[in-house]
Amino acid sequence: MEERKPAIDEPKYRIRALHTDRTVTVYQAYRPEIGLPAAREGRFPATWKRDRMTWIKPSFLWMMYRSGWGTKEGQETVLAVEITREGFEWALRNACLSHYERGFHPDQASWKRQLREAPTRVQWDPERDPQLRALPYRSLQLGLSGEASRRYADEWTVSVSDVTPLAHDVRGLVRSGDLEGARRLLPNEEPYPEPAGLLDHLRVRRAQEPRRPPP
Repeated sequence: MEERKPAIDEPKYRIRALHTDRTVTVYQAYRPEIGLPAAREGRFPATWKRDRMTWIKPSFLWMMYRSGWGTKEGQETVLAVEITREGFEWALRNACLSHYERGFHPDQASWKRQLREAPTRVQWDPERDPQLRALPYRSLQLGLSGEASRRYADEWTVSVSDVTPLAHDVRGLVRSGDLEGARRLLPNEEPYPEPAGLLDHLRVRRAQEPRRPPP
């Protein structure tokens, strides 16, 4: 895998992910009772609650930041979940931002109504480097509930892999000071080829920010 380095001109809001022409990989972390059966069977078990909000993350390093490299209680098993691009883009088209933005949303009441009705929600959090330090650009977090959560588990999922050993290997290299070695192990997350307009309702732009064409 190629070394992943922060780009100086990286736009603030862009999806970077490991993807193929038909799938995109996202990450989650669970307790072993959920994560291990999911990886073994390649799908989420019946005990996985399909009526709850679940958050998926295309950024491996953000997942490492969130889960403490797969060491936090309840997040000991890190999963790479390959889902269809069709499902991923459906989730984005039907999403609402998880927070109110003055000047971007018409008003707070309409945003609250959208948030209540949308099956998915998006928040943009600072991307992380291998030392889990915040970078100046953002990483997508996609929350799924209701219909979206059920479709994720039972329709969109193509494969589920346990990448906990990878998480521990990268952490070990970072702790030993071998950052280049750590970067070589990271998934090759490239800009996602988003269709025109896919993120227009999710990407907050200030007056001074030029509109960038999709990659």
